Amino acid sequence: MNLEQPAERANAADAAPRRSRLRFHGPRVALALALAVFTYLLFPASPAVDFPVYEVGSVASDNVIAPFAFSVPKSDAELSKERDAAAATVEPVFDFVPGALDSTWRQLAAFAQAVNGAAAAADPRNVVIGIQQAAASQGVTLTAPEATYLAQERRRTPMLGAVQRVFERWLGTGIASRGALDNVRGDVILRSGKDERRVSSDSIQTFSMLISRARLIHPDPTSVIGDGIYFRLLGALFHPTIVPDAAATELRREDMRRSVPTAKYEVRVGEKIIGANEVVGREEHDKLRALHDAVDHRRATERAARRVIGAIMFDFLIISLLGLTILIFRPAVYRNVRWLLMFAGATVIVLVGAAIVGHARPVHPELIPVTIAAVVLSALFDQRISMIAVMVIAVLVGGQSEFRGTNGLFINLVGGAVAAFSVRVVSRRNQTYLWILAIAAAYLTTAVAIGLALDLPGHEILTSAGYGALNAVVSVLVALLLLPMAELFTGIETDLTLLEWSDLNRPLMQRLSLEAPGTYAHTIAIANLAEAAARAIGANALLARVGAYYHDIGKIAKPQYFVENQAKGRNPHDKLKPGTSAQIIRNHVREGLEMAEEHKLPRALRAFITEHHGTGPIAYFLEKAKERGGVTPDPNEFSYPGPLPQTAETAVVMLADGVEAATRVLAEPTPEKIRDVVDHIVRQRIEQGQLRDAPLTLKQLDVIKDEFVRVLSGMYHNRIDYPASSGGVTSEFASV
Repeated sequence: MNLEQPAERANAADAAPRRSRLRFHGPRVALALALAVFTYLLFPASPAVDFPVYEVGSVASDNVIAPFAFSVPKSDAELSKERDAAAATVEPVFDFVPGALDSTWRQLAAFAQAVNGAAAAADPRNVVIGIQQAAASQGVTLTAPEATYLAQERRRTPMLGAVQRVFERWLGTGIASRGALDNVRGDVILRSGKDERRVSSDSIQTFSMLISRARLIHPDPTSVIGDGIYFRLLGALFHPTIVPDAAATELRREDMRRSVPTAKYEVRVGEKIIGANEVVGREEHDKLRALHDAVDHRRATERAARRVIGAIMFDFLIISLLGLTILIFRPAVYRNVRWLLMFAGATVIVLVGAAIVGHARPVHPELIPVTIAAVVLSALFDQRISMIAVMVIAVLVGGQSEFRGTNGLFINLVGGAVAAFSVRVVSRRNQTYLWILAIAAAYLTTAVAIGLALDLPGHEILTSAGYGALNAVVSVLVALLLLPMAELFTGIETDLTLLEWSDLNRPLMQRLSLEAPGTYAHTIAIANLAEAAARAIGANALLARVGAYYHDIGKIAKPQYFVENQAKGRNPHDKLKPGTSAQIIRNHVREGLEMAEEHKLPRALRAFITEHHGTGPIAYFLEKAKERGGVTPDPNEFSYPGPLPQTAETAVVMLADGVEAATRVLAEPTPEKIRDVVDHIVRQRIEQGQLRDAPLTLKQLDVIKDEFVRVLSGMYHNRIDYPASSGGVTSEFASV
C-alpha cells in the first residue's frame, strides 16, 4: 500500500504535463487537419486511370477495348439544344379565374353608386367636379366634358347599362388578359380548378375581341365624348378571367428538360474503342473521355472511404512538415495561434486560386497565386520561414491530381521564392513595380527554361510567361490590399510600414526637430545605438531604430523641461517643487501616447513610448525631494508608470537611452571609461528588475554592451551630472 502511493503520485505528475502538451499542441494539429480536409474538398481524390485519353488528331499507341458497358454523354451544347427543344414542346398553362367576374361586378357597382351619388348633388355648380372626384376614387379619370356628359341621367343610365351587358354576355365565357396571347401559337392548357384541357389559343377570346363585340351594343355611337367614356369604362373595369400561369409553365418545361437523356449512345463490353496506330477522331475521343470518367466514378465509389482518408493523410503530412519546421525554427510563431492562422489563411488563398485554375482547361499553373502567400508571409515574418512555407504550399498544390503531369511544382517554387525574396529588397510601397518586375522575370525565366528543356513551341513559352506576368501584377496588388488587414490581425508591423514611419520628414519628426532639437539629437543617437545592438543579437534592427525615433515624442508638449533642450543656465525646474517636476517628466509618456494616437502610430512603435523607461525611478527629483526633508516622498510619484519592456527591441532602446545619457558626462571618454559606463547602466537596469520581462539572455546582454561601446566612440553630449545614488553616473565615477 505504501509502495503504491508514490507511484500513483508519480503517474498523476506525469499525466499533468501530458494534458498540458495536449492542450498546447492539440489546437495546432486540429488546424493542420482542418486545412487538409479543406484541401481535399477543393481537390477531391481522383483515382489513377488505366486508359489514356488521346486528343483528336493524335495517334493511339495501344488498343483500347471497353472493359465494361458505359454510356457516352452528350456534349453540353448538344444537351442544351435538345433540352431547349423539348421545353419548347410544352404548352403554356392558363388559369380560368371565376373570381375576376365578381371583382368586375363589385367595381362596376361601386362606380355607378359613386357617380350617381355625385350627380344627385344639391348644388348643380359642383356636379361636374363631384362626378370627376367620384370617378377618380374608383380609378377612372374623366375630363370636364365627360363628367358633364355623365351628369345627364338620360346618358348616364344607358351608358352604365351597356357596360354591364358587355360583361354579362362575354366575360363569363373567358377573356384573356391583355397581351397574354401575343406570342402564343398553337394549343394551350386551360385549367379550371382541378380540371384542365388542351384548347387552341385561337379559341380563347382576348380583350380586343371583347371591345369589338362591345361596339355592337354601343349606347351612343354618334357621340365622340360618349364613345371615349364607353371604352374607357370597359378598360378600367375589366378583370381578365383567363390569365397565364408562368410558374406552372416553367415547372413543366423544367420537368421536360430533365427528361431528356444525357447519354448519346451506349458502348458495349468488349467493343473496340480505338486500335493501335489509328488516328483518333472526335467520336473515339468522346468514347475515351467517357471511359475515363466511368473508371474514375467506379473506383471512387467502390473505395471512396479509403481514397478520402488517403488523400487527407497525404495533405496532412505535407502541411505538418510546415508546422514541424515552424515549431523547431520559429517557436515564437508556433506559440502564437493568430500567427499560425495567418499561415493557414495564406495557404487557403493559394488553394482556392489553385482550385479555380485547376478546373480550367487547359491548366495554366503559372496563374496559381502562390506569390500572394509569399509576399504577405515574407512581409509579416522573415524570408526563411516564408520561403519554406511557399515550398510546402507549392508541394501541396503540385501533389493534387489537377496539376500532376504539369510543371506547376517547379513554376510555383521559383515564382514563390523570388516573391518572398523581393519583399526585403523593396523598401517602399510606391516601389511595388520592382516586385512585379522581379516576379514576372522569374516566371519568364522559368517558362524559357522549361520550354527549352522540353522543346516547346515559342508561342507556348510566350503564353506561359504572359500568364506569369499577369499573376505577378494581380498577386502583388492583392497582397498590398491584404497586408494592412494582416498586420491588424497578427499585431505585426511589416518592414514596409516601419520604413514609411522611418522617414524623418514625417510631421511628428519634423515637430520634434524644430520644437525639441536636443531631444531630436538624443533620439537619433539612441536610434544608431539601438539599431546596431538589435542587429547584433538577431532582433529586428529596423523596429528598434524606428521605435527609438518615436520613444520620446511626448517631450514635444513641454520641451523646455527636459535638460537636452535647455539653454545653458536656464532650467525651469529650479522654480518648481520636486514633485511637480517629476510629474512633468513622468507625463511625457502619457503625452507621447496621445500624440501617437492622434497620428495613428503603429502599435509596435507605441510600445517604445510606454516601455523605454519601464517602472524606473525619476531619480534626480526623488533625491531632491529627500534633500528637502519633511514628509518622506512616495516613490510611486517619482517613478514611471511602465510597463516593463516586453520585447528585445524595447529593452535595447531602454538600455541605449540610459547609456547615451550617461556617456555625456564623461569629460575625457576613453573605451575603458565607456565600457565602465555601459556596464554600470546595464547592471543597474538588471538590479532594478527592468529587464525581468524582456526576452534577453545574459549572452545577448554582453553582445549589446559590446555594440554600445563600439558605436559610442563618436557620440558624446553634455548632460546633467546626476548623483550616484539617483542612478546617474557622477563625475567621480566618470573619472575612473
